Amino acid sequence: MANESKPLFRPGVDVTVLTTAAVVGKTFLSVSAARDASTGLVKVATAVAAAKPFGVATADAASGGTLAVHRGGIIPVTAGGAIAAGALVEIGTAGKVVTLASGVPVGQALEAGTTNNDVLIALDI
Repeated sequence: MANESKPLFRPGVDVTVLTTAAVVGKTFLSVSAARDASTGLVKVATAVAAAKPFGVATADAASGGTLAVHRGGIIPVTAGGAIAAGALVEIGTAGKVVTLASGVPVGQALEAGTTNNDVLIALDI
């Protein structure tokens, strides 16, 4: 799989989903439509900035593809800006994680991060 997210710790909370748009691994996703009638899978797309997410994409996927979504644990997420270790984080542009400003907190950075690089996050979603 391309751009795969490999968690440091994950207590059995992955969910298989169906995408309604292309998604990028290691970015946040939100529910985008009602569950699929034939498969029963939750439909997702890239989360909008400052929103409450469903989880983090485990890999890149085309529209209409299936993939697993991380809903908990300590995992790498793509940074959308400079992030300090220990900072609370929220969703920024393109589903990337940024330092908490006025959105919904989604976790805490366990290390420093820079734009478009991975940063280890303890998820709280």
